[in-house]
Amino acid sequence: MFRVPLLIALALSITFGVGILSTVSALKATVGFGAIALGPWIAFPNAQTADTDPYAKAHRARAGKLLYGGAEGLQFTATTDDSGETLNTACSYEISGLTPPARFWTLYTTTPTDMPLKATPDLPGGLNAWTVLRKADTSFVIHVSTTARPDNWIAVPRIGAFKLVLTLLDTPAAGSSGVIDLSMPKIVRTGCGNV
Repeated sequence: MFRVPLLIALALSITFGVGILSTVSALKATVGFGAIALGPWIAFPNAQTADTDPYAKAHRARAGKLLYGGAEGLQFTATTDDSGETLNTACSYEISGLTPPARFWTLYTTTPTDMPLKATPDLPGGLNAWTVLRKADTSFVIHVSTTARPDNWIAVPRIGAFKLVLTLLDTPAAGSSGVIDLSMPKIVRTGCGNV
């Protein structure tokens, strides 16, 4: 007597559970379509525009983030270095070169789930266009490691994998189709272990 309703309830529970889990995993997997990769740096220029796809809108709503408008800014993330190896806090990295033209930019580290990293409150967790020390040709070298380095240094705690986030604010690249021609800073691993 209760067997048929019980089987129907079980089938519906499994169906809804699988549907919800697959939706959540799809939203975690991508910010949307239209990614542009410049070396290890990846950006989604259309993610914050009215023309964005439904997945990007759902991802933004689920994360609770307000993204920059089409001409306000552009955010690049890197999870690997220039050789394709995953960024890991057990290693040291050197970020060098120039950023694309922008009125202001920031560079900081996050966990793979986008939580900002900070070794301790008194150590530098990020740099920006106003605080970075530059060479005579306006290029820079930024060290990312768990141990102190001279000049520009971003401290990271030993947690394993991490991301670099470079945000360009008030940049002509955000509103143009010439994003592919941009020159991004290089990310080079300089050592692993106790170096």
